[in-house]
Amino acid sequence: MSAFDLNGKTVLVTGASSGIGKQTAITASKQGARLVITGRNAERLEETFKSLHGEGHLQLLADLTIQADIDRMVAQLPILNGLVHSTGISDMTPASYITSETIARTFRISFDAIVLLTAGILSRKKLAKNDSSIVFISSISTTYPFIGGSMYVSAKAAIEGYARVLAKELVQRGTRVNCIAPALVRTPMMDETAVNYSQEVVDQIEKLQPLGLGDPEDVANTIVYFLSDASKWVTGGHLILGGG
Repeated sequence: MSAFDLNGKTVLVTGASSGIGKQTAITASKQGARLVITGRNAERLEETFKSLHGEGHLQLLADLTIQADIDRMVAQLPILNGLVHSTGISDMTPASYITSETIARTFRISFDAIVLLTAGILSRKKLAKNDSSIVFISSISTTYPFIGGSMYVSAKAAIEGYARVLAKELVQRGTRVNCIAPALVRTPMMDETAVNYSQEVVDQIEKLQPLGLGDPEDVANTIVYFLSDASKWVTGGHLILGGG
């Protein structure tokens, strides 16, 4: 058995209805994990569910910005060996146009939902002791920010800070906590950036990545590493996937 195998592990992936979350769920299932996937869009979540390999998987429709949905979902969860937070939005509001509503919307989805779900899982003791891993998806833009990204970058930076503290809090119970920070990846979020702003913006970002744009599989494979026993000596980590 390879150290990267996920056989016998149960993994929850949020934001599994598209993009990196969807690919992470599929890749983890190929490695033998039992998946619990969640998202807000029933049709797209079902598409992910049908793409999973193996048996025994579970899908839970939930809006993680609603506390009642979090509580209901946590109550239905089996004991987990892995938790992958792939929930978030890409908000590119220029600084002069930011309002209290902009801040609330961005942080409610990209920070609050993640922290509150984690709190619920921990308080209900849904993580396997001495055999669990939490992975947060941040962004390379916390290190290399871009114009118009103040809200997006701020929410991701907050997640990174939270993850570092959580790693210290959970180390005694054998739970590892790590962050990965991808550069631009070919996902529906990238397509939205091209439509809402311009293809020129996407092209400019791609030029900054010597190895070009990433694919969801590139991120998913890295997440599998952090979920697997291959990373059993790694916690509090922050890995940039920047294409060079």
